[in-house]
Amino acid sequence: MRVMAQMGMVMNLDKCIGCHTCSVTCKQAWTNRAGTEYVWFNNVETRPGQGYPRRYEDQEKWQGGWSLNKRGKLVLKAGGRVSKMFGLFASPVQPELKDYYEPWTYDYKTLIDAPLGDDFPVARPKSLITGKDTKITWSANWDDDLGGSPEMGHLDPVIEKLRRESEDTIKLEFEKTFMFYLPRICEHCLNPSCMASCPSGAIYKRVEDGIVLVDQDKCRGWRQCITGCPYKKMYFNHKTGKAEKCTFCYPRIEVGLPTVCSETCVGRLRYLGLFLYDADAVTEAASVTDPQELYDAQMDVLLDPHDPAVIAAARAQGIQDDWIDAAQRSPVYALAKVYKVALPLHPEYRTMPMVWYVPPLSPVVDLLKEQGHDAEDYGNLFGAIDALRIPVEYLAELFTAGDADRVTAVLKKLAAMRSYMRGISMGNDPDDSIPAAVGMAGQEMYEMYRLMAIAKYEERYVIPQAHMEQAHDLEEMGCSLDFDGGPGMQDSPFGEASGKPAPVAVETFNALRDRQTSDNVAGEESLRGRVNLLNWDGNGTPRGLFPDKRDAPRMSADSPAHSGGRAGPSPDAGGPSASASGASGNPADNEPNAIALEEP
Repeated sequence: MRVMAQMGMVMNLDKCIGCHTCSVTCKQAWTNRAGTEYVWFNNVETRPGQGYPRRYEDQEKWQGGWSLNKRGKLVLKAGGRVSKMFGLFASPVQPELKDYYEPWTYDYKTLIDAPLGDDFPVARPKSLITGKDTKITWSANWDDDLGGSPEMGHLDPVIEKLRRESEDTIKLEFEKTFMFYLPRICEHCLNPSCMASCPSGAIYKRVEDGIVLVDQDKCRGWRQCITGCPYKKMYFNHKTGKAEKCTFCYPRIEVGLPTVCSETCVGRLRYLGLFLYDADAVTEAASVTDPQELYDAQMDVLLDPHDPAVIAAARAQGIQDDWIDAAQRSPVYALAKVYKVALPLHPEYRTMPMVWYVPPLSPVVDLLKEQGHDAEDYGNLFGAIDALRIPVEYLAELFTAGDADRVTAVLKKLAAMRSYMRGISMGNDPDDSIPAAVGMAGQEMYEMYRLMAIAKYEERYVIPQAHMEQAHDLEEMGCSLDFDGGPGMQDSPFGEASGKPAPVAVETFNALRDRQTSDNVAGEESLRGRVNLLNWDGNGTPRGLFPDKRDAPRMSADSPAHSGGRAGPSPDAGGPSASASGASGNPADNEPNAIALEEP
């Protein structure tokens, strides 16, 4: 047994209101640069719907994830190394821009500066890719709230599969059936097919917390990772020629703070915590023959952090006691393994995803209310879950590889919790027959209710901090995303961000920790030059947010230029920088290991 730690997330879909706040804040923090206009590390999809990119779940077309060969061995669905080498320069099996959308802005200058005349000026849409006039035909949330569903609803791959299996079961009268929102980020899988697909070895899974990242220096832009990822959460930056993906906001995680999408979520539907798992059992678990058994196999990989044998093995693997304690208090472990109400997204892809979802009970409740029934009565709810097969079968295709009974069991637990707590809230004695009907005790159901309904901030986010002694194992090389002409970007190394040193892990860690845990107004001198949305809380205008040309030092004509000097990463760190890192800082006073590059 090789015990490893994995950061995970659970999303309670009953709480999602589709406001897209998580998507917007993630976009501002990570993908507001040139080349990432179409990139959404976090997006919220309306279900039923095609998703983003369109029909990403159609693996017969996109060939993402893993499959079993005739000998029962795991192989990439898109082919192994030999077949990938033959298609290295073509990479045809991946979404095109039309499957995402062509990002645009508007010609506001013409609208504002148009001279007085008889015609009304208009702000024409302009492509952010070509700069020319464009016609808007699709976007990341074009079918939001079932928009256009009568014409395009049948294109949902799940609907298409269910209709093939039973033409009479599903009818595309969405207003008479159901709808819910599905937020999606990178799954940070235990068995990531994107990592196995990369010819350059640029994608790696961090040893200390399981976050999957892209080494920008190693990435050569082959784009095989985009084909390999069945969730299509790998993106290609057409300006840098590099792959990018969700980083699980690792600079925040390292200092004990939740991801940006979790922090800003209006519905408080996200939970963050730690799993302990047996790394030696992952391949065997992903290789079970029956796709509907993959969920149970994945659950067996997750270890009980209260088990003395697991604790001893974790310590032997170098996992610190505070991390073990965090795993014991982890809300994601409780929801996924203890209460078993959180399910993985598309386990049939065999990647062992580590972002889990509590399926929504709301479609069933809404139907009962519309029909005039008591939507809080567990008898009514149980009967409606059994009778309303459409959402159950749809949810099963998303979360259990088609096992509707497992989804029904989860929905019944949620229904029982709803009815049980309604009785208590009305002043009645607890009816223990309700939790007993779903195999739970009354106290256990109350604890599940507390976690899912009224848990405080520190209960929803149990994030162990990185240890100082590990700081140089988490070294961050100068990330090409920080330099407009940085490594691999084909231009001069003296880009728009020149004059700033590459970040040094220990100093970045300390600065972020001090800033993010302080009550002071942003803009201390210690963070001058480091300002970004990860370390600025919005209070005031911090120094360094806007460059001051008058204060910028000039370099004499005969002075040599030096880039940020620092040692390379530890070989145990899993690789250098991820696809994004904290902004660089001013080393003048407190960063002796970095050499500033003055602006030429």
